[in-house]
Amino acid sequence: MSSRTFPSPAKVNLVLRVIRKREDGFHELFSVMQPVSLYDYITIEVAEGDSISVSSDRSDIPSDSSNLAYRAARLFLDLAGIKRKVGIHIQKNIPVGGGLGGGSSNAATVLTGLNEIAGAGIDQKALLDASSSLGSDVPFFVLKGAAKATGRGEVLEKITLPRFNYVLVNPGFHVSTAWVYNNLDLTKKVEDNILSYSEAGLWEGGNITRLLANDLEAVTIKRYPVISELKKELAGLGALGALMSGSGPTVFGIFPDRDSALSAFNSLKGSLDKRFPVFFAEGLG
Repeated sequence: MSSRTFPSPAKVNLVLRVIRKREDGFHELFSVMQPVSLYDYITIEVAEGDSISVSSDRSDIPSDSSNLAYRAARLFLDLAGIKRKVGIHIQKNIPVGGGLGGGSSNAATVLTGLNEIAGAGIDQKALLDASSSLGSDVPFFVLKGAAKATGRGEVLEKITLPRFNYVLVNPGFHVSTAWVYNNLDLTKKVEDNILSYSEAGLWEGGNITRLLANDLEAVTIKRYPVISELKKELAGLGALGALMSGSGPTVFGIFPDRDSALSAFNSLKGSLDKRFPVFFAEGLG
């Protein structure tokens, strides 16, 4: 039996623009994403046999085929054309349903981790192509590193971003991504030159506030005004910019340096309700 533990990072959306609703029911998106050093940890055990099992340190994480990590294991075995007994244990640190891509990251980590453990040698392009069937954000985590995403989020281009210092605050409740998209007003025209978002030089400190954008934010804030309050609190603690990630409800602030981020992190840890998890993280890639 082989066993290894892999870090599974969260992500933030620095930009999330919704262009239009597509004929296939998905939305055409433009996004700039960066993985961050807030990790789940995925332990994968592989032995002779033909079964898949999933466990977690959290009771609200499903252990059946509704779990993306389970489905990723099944996809990998089918792609590799092999049979194995696969055991997956998920140590959760990323808030569930928080707009940080935890489930998608877990699925991508299982795909790439199994590829390493089994020595299957499936190339990244094949994994990227296959992973899009699991969800729009899964290919991003397979790619590893900051990226510009188009299509429904699965068409990716690697980009270079600064190693931002983040403080993330989760209000302690889940937001349904489907609900947010169903309540989105698509009558407003996206006029920004979205190509410019991928130019690394534009992400220097003075430009961050101008560049950060999330078309889903207004929908979620209307129902959960605490998100707006958290953005203001982060700004008051010195954030260069603050934004909701994905469909929410997690809010992040970008700070000019590590010390200022850690100072804000410690302040929020002391002042916020204990139900509001607070994290310090650095951008990856």
